[in-house]
Amino acid sequence: MGRWSTLGGSLLFFFGLSGICTGFEQENCTNYRVQFDRVYSVPGEVAMLNTTLASYDVFNISAVPYNITWYDSKTRQEISNETGRTAVRGETLWFLNTTLDDDGEYVSVLRTPSGCYRQNTRLIVELPVPGECGRPRKAGQTITKGVTDYLGCPLKEYIRKLNSYKTTYSLMWYNHRYNGCVPIERGSDGYSYEDNARLKIDKVETKNQQSYTCTLTFTLDGTVGSVSESIEAWVNAKYSLTPQVRQPAGEIIKAAIGSTFSQLCQVFVPCVGKPSVDVFWSDQKDFIMETNPSQRVYTSEKLTRSQTVPVEGVWMERVLTISELQEKDYNINYTCYAFSDRGKPQSYFTLLPTDPDMRLPIGMILGNVAVLFIVSVIIYYLFKVDIVLCFRRMFLVFYTNTDSDGKLYDAYVAYSQPNTEGFSNEVEAFVFHTLPEVLEKACGYKLFLAGRDCVPGMAIVDSVEENIQASRRLLLLYTASTFMRKRLPSGISSNNNNITKSSDGTENSESKKESDRSSNTSFDGGEENYPDSRQQLERLAAMHRSLLEGSLKVILVELEEITPAQLALFPESVRHLRKKQGAVCWWKNQSGAGRWRTCMRTKEDEEKGGQLSQTLSPSSRFWKEMRYHMPVKGKRAMRPKEATLLNV
Repeated sequence: MGRWSTLGGSLLFFFGLSGICTGFEQENCTNYRVQFDRVYSVPGEVAMLNTTLASYDVFNISAVPYNITWYDSKTRQEISNETGRTAVRGETLWFLNTTLDDDGEYVSVLRTPSGCYRQNTRLIVELPVPGECGRPRKAGQTITKGVTDYLGCPLKEYIRKLNSYKTTYSLMWYNHRYNGCVPIERGSDGYSYEDNARLKIDKVETKNQQSYTCTLTFTLDGTVGSVSESIEAWVNAKYSLTPQVRQPAGEIIKAAIGSTFSQLCQVFVPCVGKPSVDVFWSDQKDFIMETNPSQRVYTSEKLTRSQTVPVEGVWMERVLTISELQEKDYNINYTCYAFSDRGKPQSYFTLLPTDPDMRLPIGMILGNVAVLFIVSVIIYYLFKVDIVLCFRRMFLVFYTNTDSDGKLYDAYVAYSQPNTEGFSNEVEAFVFHTLPEVLEKACGYKLFLAGRDCVPGMAIVDSVEENIQASRRLLLLYTASTFMRKRLPSGISSNNNNITKSSDGTENSESKKESDRSSNTSFDGGEENYPDSRQQLERLAAMHRSLLEGSLKVILVELEEITPAQLALFPESVRHLRKKQGAVCWWKNQSGAGRWRTCMRTKEDEEKGGQLSQTLSPSSRFWKEMRYHMPVKGKRAMRPKEATLLNV
């Protein structure tokens, strides 16, 4: 029964609560009395009255149904739609053709299922002032001289209502002149119409200080009506335009954690006189108002300075300071605001932590790499022979077996023959005892020794040529007097062409003649200058193959110390080869500072002299250098036209 009673009450509310009572005064409504704002009109124009009861300040209008009724306070009668006279649109009462009798108060009553509210709205209808253009009541507005400024039409609320009804309308501006209201055409005399019912005036002058009227014309419920408002415009010589935030400019700024950070907010206000502008910093959460430097985050006081050129105005600055940056200060947009009656421009910057400084670690890495490289080069230079020999021993499989390369000997030994310059018992002992004892017996190399392995009856030229071709290396042993020969054998020249062959493998004519001339000279005896001729042939053949053909590696073995004066008397080819690749020095000290490939004399050498060492240990420095230059006996099988993998 209670539910049907409630439903019946709701239906009774919606189908005409106004008929329950004989008058609105008999209802116990909450009275909000007369609105403070008055509505002014003149006879013949439209007047719009709005109640403010339909507001969340009164009740929850989105959750509670309500109905609004308008009454005339004089007659106590409800006002309804009357063609050409009135139109009721909810909280709005329209007078479509106002008369002097319409002057008075009008009551709006808002009813809900649980109660009601009332409010009075005052309409004042005045006669126009005779002989004047515009309305008796004028709104005052100030425009600034010398700049572009705007006048706003006070009929914006009318326009908003008409837009909500989807009703078309037109707006016209007028100047007040002695001969009446003169329409302002769009784009004429520096005037132009803007959206939102504004009149734009380019470069305001003193003549623009006058009265203006804006007239709104529209059609409502089939009735064409209009409403006008007048404005008294005052031109002010002092002006303040929209502030311009110059700094920050939306950039990303990086700063190290723990450091002190400062950023300037710089605002320029184009103005004449003192502008009313405030400048503040914000950290996305709140405005930073603290100005005490004892705080971790604070701002300076606003600093102001004027400027006259190129544009007159005022600069305003405020510095944001963070005395010690913390993690929470990063990834925040710090915004500078400029508040004025012309607008609220703003600009920001984003604070990020600095990238890690990689210069120090990169410098340390590069420094360590450089030191490691230098140390490695020094170690390799000092211990190159030991490193290479160790590598050969550990990775012998990488080297090609030379047994099948067609060579008979690992090295051809060229030395001073008996009865020649440079020959001595020590040289003979070194050649026939020391070399074979170490290189052949201990190291497994096969040497060709002229006094031991030559074939009896073979010509010197043929013997030298064939045995050098059959050798993989040539050991050129010499002393200070080796190359100080007295004369060459008849027909033997120091020109390398004497023992060269033509490109088709045959000896040239001069070499052939020399071969024929010396064919009767054997290793069993002969002419007195025979040994010296063999020595020269060996040297010439070796130098030719080493320097010109590059087919034979010559190892210089220095048996005693050579002074610069003695070296100057050496053949140019020997000096060139010695400078290019150095020599293995038998005479050098085998310990300490004497381990350089180039035979440089040390102080210890001078004290000990150039005595020949008789060590036969393959692990001594001299024999290590000899093994370093000798061919490698690898394990890998040789393929046709294949070079060794590592030639070290």
